[in-house]
Amino acid sequence: MALLLAGLHAATAQIDTTRGRYYQPIFSNVTVTSGVAYGSAVTFNGATQTLLMDVYQPTGDSEPRRPVIIFAHQGGFVTGSRTDAYMVDVCTRFARLGYVTASIDYRLLFFPFDTVNVAKAAIRGMQDLRAAVRFFRQDAATANAYRVNPSYIAVGGSSAGAFMALEVGYLDKAAEVPAYADIATLGGVEGQSGNPGYSSAVLAVLNLSGATETPNYIEPGNAPLLSVHGTADATVPYLQGRVGSPLPPKYVYGSGRLHPRAAALGIRNTLRTLRGAGHIPFENNATYADTTFRDIRDFLRPSLGERGTVITATKPGAAPAAPRAQAYPNPADDAVRLLLPEAWRLPAEAQLFDAVGRVVRTLNPQGRELAVPRGSLKPGVYTLKFPGQAPVRIEFR
Repeated sequence: MALLLAGLHAATAQIDTTRGRYYQPIFSNVTVTSGVAYGSAVTFNGATQTLLMDVYQPTGDSEPRRPVIIFAHQGGFVTGSRTDAYMVDVCTRFARLGYVTASIDYRLLFFPFDTVNVAKAAIRGMQDLRAAVRFFRQDAATANAYRVNPSYIAVGGSSAGAFMALEVGYLDKAAEVPAYADIATLGGVEGQSGNPGYSSAVLAVLNLSGATETPNYIEPGNAPLLSVHGTADATVPYLQGRVGSPLPPKYVYGSGRLHPRAAALGIRNTLRTLRGAGHIPFENNATYADTTFRDIRDFLRPSLGERGTVITATKPGAAPAAPRAQAYPNPADDAVRLLLPEAWRLPAEAQLFDAVGRVVRTLNPQGRELAVPRGSLKPGVYTLKFPGQAPVRIEFR
């Protein structure tokens, strides 16, 4: 999947992140197209369901190729809707930044009400979310109604929707599915929910209070991962444990176990640990909602700076700007992560200066991704200098 996505990056138009796009709410209004059919699929009881999504676009936007974020709602595969308040809010906020966003309905309910069938419900949800990814790629190649860049499609979800997003990003082989789920009968990993012939590979995974069957789904070269998770989550464990208290319990691994796995494999990842918070607190608490929004925003923007994208504006006829290191999140509470351009020779060291020009830390990069932990540093602005390159401004709150 990673190689496929790399090929898609090389073949498509550039993303321009200048002028505040994808960071500032530069659009006052959002246009919502409700009830867009993105596929159809057979439900647990043999009926055929038309799969619908609401698509959010910045009103008046003229950008020809825009990134997409597809969100899936919470509800334990039993309840919930694409019009849930949090889905509406998060889609609206990101559309105001310039993204095309979508909130999907997917197949719900299962019977018998046991662990085996909830696992099958999660797979059906994954298949539907994959169909939504393929929908936008198909549209980009045909009608182009939504003017999206097919290389820049991220998926995310809350609770049950996060289980789905994690599976879309990391469960890519039938052999990874437990035998009791009978993936072949369900239509395989890709499923049959619509838009065949297009890739369901994603740019990034946004896991909001979700978990997986095993951290080993995450493999080298997979998509970057952002997670937001409360440490007191009694529904989906932050670390690992059992879910489905009314059912025969199922053992899963939460965000606190997925990120060490991603880090060990060199996958860019960010974990927002919400100390003492319960399940999906961002859905009913404005402070947590704002934190989650900023984390997603800051996490995704470096992904828009992949090879072939425009990071800085240049005047017509001017020489291209030298590639710059990217810092995120910035400002930060605990640590700032850095992405060093491929065009750079990997420096032996970098120095961090405080506001009065004192060296407060020396870093020795071992790769193109590194972290600057706050440690004992006081709140304020710092400058990170790499030999022969433009300095990087870092701020700790």
